[in-house]
Amino acid sequence: MKAVEEIFGIKVDNSEIFISALTHPSYTKEKELDYTKCYERLEFLGDAVLKLVISDILYNKFPDSAEGDMSKIRSIVVSDNILSKISKKIGLAELIIAAEHDEKLGIKKLESVTACAFEAVLGAYFLDGKFELLRLKIKEIFLPYIDEICENIDKYNAKALLQEYTQSLDKTTPIYRLVKESGPPHNRVFTVEVEYNNEIIAIADGKSKKEAEQKCAYSACQKMGVIKCQK
Repeated sequence: MKAVEEIFGIKVDNSEIFISALTHPSYTKEKELDYTKCYERLEFLGDAVLKLVISDILYNKFPDSAEGDMSKIRSIVVSDNILSKISKKIGLAELIIAAEHDEKLGIKKLESVTACAFEAVLGAYFLDGKFELLRLKIKEIFLPYIDEICENIDKYNAKALLQEYTQSLDKTTPIYRLVKESGPPHNRVFTVEVEYNNEIIAIADGKSKKEAEQKCAYSACQKMGVIKCQK
């Protein structure tokens, strides 16, 4: 658990909880361990802890913002895409324990897995009685992401913007289609296209279907003039 302590700068007392937080369900199945020994229950708890802390940060950082605006920012901040980036950046993803077969397939690099492990560790720290220290660490880690998201909110919120725009024109919504998937299991590339009024208006790639759809929507918004192209 020294690696976890070094990453978060917070002492670990109950190491057993943190081992569970870093254990993928494939490992518990492979070793025939109890279901509670994997990260899924802790992920559920960590998700709630993270949303509480991020909500508190946004509430105080933006005293004049409406509930809806803060909810939009929070949903982006706590998305798998952002959590996975953080998990990989701080080296937490490398600590995930998975079944040998799944590890060879690169499961420790998957966005959903790395995001879940990150949330599970937050849940473990909460159970370990370190909430106040954890709150400060979350603030330290996430403030740069919050600032970047707020500065580029159109990019992150493009799907909603595009839908609002098309509905204002003729009450129809864009249609997203997965065109293809490519690459190895641990590094998939998803290609998505978006159609409006029987015309393909944009196509984009992403590491997940959601990411590809968001990029696709952003490109479509630029093409339709909803978002001005940055020079």
